[in-house]
Order: sequence, then C-alpha cells, then structure tokens
Amino acid sequence: MTDEALRSSRAVVIGGGLAGITAALRLADAGLDVTLLEGRPRLGGLAFSFRRGELTVDNGQHVYLRCCTAYRWFLDRVDGARLAPLQNRLDVPVLDVGRSSGPRLGRLRRNALPVPFHLAAGLAGYPHLSLAERASVGRAALALGRLDPEDPALDTVDFGSWLARHGQSPRTIEALWDLVGVATLNATAPNSSLALAAKVFKTGLLSEPGAADIGWASVPLGEVHDTQARKALDSAGVRTELRTKADSLSRTEDGRWIVDTGAERIEADTVVLAVPQRETHGLLPEGALDAPDRLLDIGTSPILNVHVVYDRKVLRRPFFAALGSPVQWVFDRTDASGLTGPGQYLAISQSAADDEIDLPVAELRRRYLPELERLLPAARGAGIRDFFVTRERTATFAPAPGVGRLRPGTRTRTPGLLLAGAWTATGWPATMEGAVRSGFSAAGAALSSLGRTHEHPLQEAA
Repeated sequence: MTDEALRSSRAVVIGGGLAGITAALRLADAGLDVTLLEGRPRLGGLAFSFRRGELTVDNGQHVYLRCCTAYRWFLDRVDGARLAPLQNRLDVPVLDVGRSSGPRLGRLRRNALPVPFHLAAGLAGYPHLSLAERASVGRAALALGRLDPEDPALDTVDFGSWLARHGQSPRTIEALWDLVGVATLNATAPNSSLALAAKVFKTGLLSEPGAADIGWASVPLGEVHDTQARKALDSAGVRTELRTKADSLSRTEDGRWIVDTGAERIEADTVVLAVPQRETHGLLPEGALDAPDRLLDIGTSPILNVHVVYDRKVLRRPFFAALGSPVQWVFDRTDASGLTGPGQYLAISQSAADDEIDLPVAELRRRYLPELERLLPAARGAGIRDFFVTRERTATFAPAPGVGRLRPGTRTRTPGLLLAGAWTATGWPATMEGAVRSGFSAAGAALSSLGRTHEHPLQEAA
C-alpha cells in the first residue's frame, strides 16, 4: 500500500480503556486516520479516578510489575512513567494478626542473585511459614517452572488442586500463593486456571530477578490513563470523542465499515472493538465469530475497595498485605489523593470479593474499621474523617478453569474487524498488561491486513 493510500485509511476504535487507547496510538503512529469513541466522559476504562470533596479518588488500587513490559511501554508512550515508579527491589510487608502469640510482621523480598536464588533468602526468612512449608514452596516453584502456560491442558485444571498435589498446605496457600494470586488473578487458587496461574508466577517470580518489583501510580490514575493519554492521542492526531457510544456496525457494498453513533455515521476501513465482552457481543455483526455466545459464558469477578480517611497518621509504610484478617492489601493514598491538613487516607483493596460486593456500607464499616485497628494500633482512637466504598462488580473476567477456550483471538471472520480487551486471548489474566497487549495485537493485525510493514512495539523498544 502506498503512503498516500495508508494516510487515507481510516480506523475507528470503539472503547477508550487501555486496550483501545493502545490500539489507537499504534494505528495513528503508523499513519492511519483514527477516531476513538468512548461512552464515558473520560478515558481509562476501569482504571480511573473521580472527585469526592477535596479528594481525587482512584476507583481501585492498581499496581503493575516490572515484568509488565507492555504496560511500561504504555506509560512511556503517554509520558507517564515518572508518575508510576517501580520499587528498586521487591519488598512486601506481610502482617499476620491471626497468631495466638500476637501479631507478627514478615516480608516477601528479593535480592540481586540470579533466578531462582533471588527469592531463596527472602523465603528462608519468611516467618509466616514453617521450615517444612518453606521447603515445599521451593519444590512447587521448580515444578511450576517446568509448566508451559500455553499448554491448553493446563487451562482445564484448577490451581488449588495442583498446589495440593505438590505438597502445599492450606497455610502455605493462604500465606504465599493466594497472597499473590488473589491480587493478580482476582480469584483464589481453587477458582483459578492453572494456565493463568502459571503465567503469573512463572513470569513474575521465575523469569528474571526484578520481574516482580511492584509499581503503582503516585498520582491519581486519571492523571495517567485520562489526562496523559488524551495528550498523547491528541499529539498523534487521533480524534477522540467522549460521551459517544457506537450503536451499530454495518458494512458498505465495497466492504468498508459504517460505525453509527446515533449522531454520526463514520466510515472506516478498520474497526477495533475494545469494549467488554458483553458489549462486544451486542455489536458483533452476524458471522463475525464462529461461536459468539461464548463471549457471554466468560464470567466476571468483582473487586471491592474500602476507603478510610483518618484524622491522624496511622500507617508508616506505603502499603502492606495482611494475614489472619479479612483485610487483603492496604495502601496509603494520602499524597496521591491531594488530602490536605492532618490525617491519612488508606485504601483497602479486596479482590475476589464475591461475598462482600453487595454488602451495605454500614456493614462494611462495622467489619473493616475494627480490623484496621487490629492491624494498626495507631488507628485505635483515631477519628474518622470519611469512610466510603467503591465497587466494581465486573472488574475482571473470572480466570476459572476452562476460560481459555472462551477467549477469542483478536481477528474475526469479518475483514477489517478486530477485537481488543484484557478478556481476549492474550495469555495473561485480566490485568493492565493484558489490556495493553491486546491493543498491540489488534493494531498489528489491522496493519497487516492493510499491507503495512510494522514491528511489535516491544521489539522496537528492545
């Protein structure tokens, strides 16, 4: 295709989450005329911020790992890497308050030795497991390292059963495997596909020493995923339309696409559907997928976040994980939220929150304020300036065994129509990394179909 023809090629990306933003940037960088449609008044999908009084609140705590190379590309592309720094080395404080002898703090951390020795010293000193349990973890990790996450047979097995067969006690699963797995997979081990669990643990813990170093936004997520992303899209020449949903897709006699928004009919050579699976199902033309109803069989898993603003500082660390408590992870969001005056703002992140997602705020308050006092003695007697809850009932797709056969690839049977989203067949669970990778795939497939030579962005960055 000539450069002139490529410049005249038009693409419409439907959905302004990370997958859609990524696809739009990649297509625009390749010279296409791109329109991005987003029904919400902002970009960022389910990783966003909102105002509550003086606070800027993230809907949920989102973190990434050093091994998330696609999301790190995204941060670089929108000039946001400085706003979401990584730890120098993995270091996770883990506070166990379920011990009869009293609370005890341990740490999961690494050193600079090669894999797998980078975690050996940290595991040897991890106080929440017995010596025998720590030895069993090493054996299971070696067995996990021999698995191929792309083996379809692994997707039919649940991670909990595999762990039990490899000598992992209930305590080991609680204090180590689920501590990490629930936060990354949004499901407990018995409800997780072995394939997806293997992907998480092999990539994050067994690929390179620094792979599991944790990063998170030091500013509200909206500053990165909306403000910075919008600047990058504008600079790339993308026309971004917020509060604009696609009502229908149709094809012209010459094989081009018509995207109807109700207010406008946009003609395009390429359409990327980067919206959740149910919305995608509603927009798919007949015959685009062999079994479109499989999209409706992809389950979802909720995430609950409990937000507490104290009148004084009660936590000295940026975050910690908890054992022996309903609390999973606690993050200090004081500076990022813009809180002024004395006090501290903590966010409790509760993944796989099926049993709590619909509980009234008053009941969650009765449940979590005493737990925070049990975990943080400084919270006892502290005043509560604010208490509120954010709920994402369909935060991620459920990573249950068998989900792999339900996740479609980026290409459809209809030329010029591509799919993107963390729920597509990325090989990753529902993470920001998976969303960005799906955007790469959709843009790459579109450019290939247009005869445009291109390289994968991670190859370009290598």
